Amino acid sequence: MRPSRKLAFWIVAGTLTLFLFGASAPSPLYVVYQQRFGFSATTLTAIFAVYALALLVSLIPAGDISDQIGRRPVILAALTLQAASAILFLLAGGVGALFGARIVQGVATGVATGALSAALIDLQPPGSGLGALTASVAPPVGLALGAVGSGAIVQLGTAPLRLVYWCQLAALGVAALLIVVEVPETVRVRPDARVRLRLRVEIPAPARRAFRALTPGLVATWALAGLYLSLGPSLVVVLLGLRSHIVGGLVPATLCATTALASILSRTWSARRAVVFGTLVLAGGVLVTFAGIRAGSATLLFAGSAIAGVGFGPAFAGSFRTLAPLAEPTARAGLLAAVYVVSYLAFSVPAVIAGLAVTRWGLRDSASGYSLAVVVLALAAALLTMRQPSASPSPEATRAQA
Repeated sequence: MRPSRKLAFWIVAGTLTLFLFGASAPSPLYVVYQQRFGFSATTLTAIFAVYALALLVSLIPAGDISDQIGRRPVILAALTLQAASAILFLLAGGVGALFGARIVQGVATGVATGALSAALIDLQPPGSGLGALTASVAPPVGLALGAVGSGAIVQLGTAPLRLVYWCQLAALGVAALLIVVEVPETVRVRPDARVRLRLRVEIPAPARRAFRALTPGLVATWALAGLYLSLGPSLVVVLLGLRSHIVGGLVPATLCATTALASILSRTWSARRAVVFGTLVLAGGVLVTFAGIRAGSATLLFAGSAIAGVGFGPAFAGSFRTLAPLAEPTARAGLLAAVYVVSYLAFSVPAVIAGLAVTRWGLRDSASGYSLAVVVLALAAALLTMRQPSASPSPEATRAQA
């Protein structure tokens, strides 16, 4: 990799990490917003969930658009939207503004994710696989840093609902400048090209059986992430009686950090091994978390989070590696879009259901029931994957990989 290209690669990786930093930064603040604006746990999880739904709607066509008009315009547009969301948070005076800020933030992250991930593939050393690995590791690293960094700023800063967003705005400005100056355009755009907006979600026939087997695992992993990023800090405050926002941010950060580490360490595993190992370890980690919730133990809660993250990384990466070879190149985008649809619906919808449950049964019982449901789904995914016969890649997919 030439020095200039290497620098561009890591700028893009840092920008992707920055977007996910912004996505988790509000997590430690939800408790503060809830106290200040007086809304319920249901509203809290709904504010969290609209981000995932907005991200999903924008993610699917965004990669296609960057193929048509270039990576840099799409990335810069996403940075502008992300800055707009930070400004909305700064100006937020009630629940409506929080919803608006999260929707804009979700659209920004969805637009950025496809273009930045594609740029990483474009800029990586040929045949290295570094782009795909970085694209899978940067999001959980960003989520972990965002949760911890925001918690530290809230705990130690003088303006807990302002400083974190001013820091984001400064970082976004630096990222935009570096994209303009140091990152080359990697797509050749025809002057007469017409932009087509395509929303294509499709599961090819050869991948349908494997997709059905993997769906419980996708739901389990992303539903767990949704619980941690929406109600994780509340678990620390309400159940453990700890008032530290730093500790509250460490709960989702622990899950995300071990997810990133496990993704790196398991990158050479077979897809089946990764899914089976990941879902079984995820189930074990959630059981430890369940024990921590019931006992009000911070040690068990954090240990369970770390173990669950060790399972999350291989399980999700293994699902991708299982499905991708089963689709022809022309159908792969539609298949991966289907994976994202399942994942982000699981990330958002169960969290809202948990918020509704909290208002009736309380945080401890609701989180306990949620955890047991995740365990059942993870074990079902492991069983279905073990029983799944090895599927053969399609002939065109095999030729394309070769």
